[in-house]
Amino acid sequence: MQTLNEQERSELIRLLQNGEQIPVQWRSKLFPGSSQSVEIGKDTGRKVQGVAFGADGGVGKTDMTKIKTTRNVVKASANSDSGNLAPLITELRSLIHSARYSVATTVNILQVTTNYEIGRRIIEHQQKGEKRAEYGKELLKELSARLTEEFGTGFSPVNLSLMRKFFLLWKDRFSCQIFQTVSEKLPLGEISQTLSDNLATVQTVSGQSGKQSFTLSWSHYVLLLTIKNPDERSFYEIESCQSDWSFRELKRQVSSCLYERLALSKDKDEIRQFANEGQIIVKPADILKEPYVLEFLGLDEKTGYSESDMETAIIDQLEQFLLELGKGFLFEARQKRFTFDEDHFFVDLVFYNRLLRCYVLIDIKLDKLKHQDLGQMQMYVNYFDRFVKTPDENATIGILLCKRKKDAIVELTLPPEANIHAREYSLYLPSKELLRQKLMDWIEGTKS
Repeated sequence: MQTLNEQERSELIRLLQNGEQIPVQWRSKLFPGSSQSVEIGKDTGRKVQGVAFGADGGVGKTDMTKIKTTRNVVKASANSDSGNLAPLITELRSLIHSARYSVATTVNILQVTTNYEIGRRIIEHQQKGEKRAEYGKELLKELSARLTEEFGTGFSPVNLSLMRKFFLLWKDRFSCQIFQTVSEKLPLGEISQTLSDNLATVQTVSGQSGKQSFTLSWSHYVLLLTIKNPDERSFYEIESCQSDWSFRELKRQVSSCLYERLALSKDKDEIRQFANEGQIIVKPADILKEPYVLEFLGLDEKTGYSESDMETAIIDQLEQFLLELGKGFLFEARQKRFTFDEDHFFVDLVFYNRLLRCYVLIDIKLDKLKHQDLGQMQMYVNYFDRFVKTPDENATIGILLCKRKKDAIVELTLPPEANIHAREYSLYLPSKELLRQKLMDWIEGTKS
């Protein structure tokens, strides 16, 4: 075995990497007895003569194909191990996400329960003490100062007042005895008692009430406290839970007057049902609201925009638009083309509602509704019913979103059983007072 110096080793490595010839003067060191230069080719598929270095700089003959084969085997083995780990990684990822979600949910519910109990005990203390309003204010200030000094932020007079109000508005819905038992366990419970044990206890409500326990975060309930109408407040609480609304989504739905807009499409019995069950989707009319609020599109009525601009804005804000449409909607296509009698037609937006198990076609009209628009939508619906939907799916629904609609035109153009509906849209958040008054007028009108 012969050796190369450090400089020669570095140069030889460079030559091998670049596929260049080995200098003639090194032949005797690398390949004793050989008088020919050896070309180290880049094509590693060929069998070529090469070199292998020892730890001391020694050089000997080896087979480059064998080296390449060994590297491939090692690489394949690594990839194989990685592939075998993929199912395990997926399972562990799901487990961790589920655990974190459960812990966050448990902590949220325990925080809400604690705040409920704080409010209850403040009320009970006030009932035993002075009846004056000044006493209540001073009590909250004193409690705030002491609790903040010991536990930090979160116990301002305003927050304590919210906890007090929270108990007053929710006290009739739950068993106080159960919550009192839980709250007594919170600070003194055994270390071995898990959060899930506490959660199971918190969610156990009196069998007589039959109602569910707290299911939202404290931020959600603070927002719900601003709603005066108890039926409306209950509706938003149920919908937030069932639809898994974030705080931001709940705030948007309240600001857009979802309750009033849905109620304007219902009869009195269905409005009362909102407070107990939330929005139930069993028939096409259940998905309708008046108007559809599209403020998130960022379009300005003062500047001109086309139907294409509006469609593009909807696609760009598809998540918000699906939230506005309501439960069960899935997006399928924009400008869906179909051909009939050698003519091409295009539906602006095609959705599918998994709860109603039917297609929902939406056409956008920037101005007032015309009878020709209704006839065109009737053709679209007929085509989908006859050639697109399967026999086990329900009839297609057509919705015309227009700036202005005329109920008289709709009634005269379409038969009563037509599954086509005209609804107005707004690019701005509606006036809550205006919608509430409109709802009251509608309720009064139904009585006469």
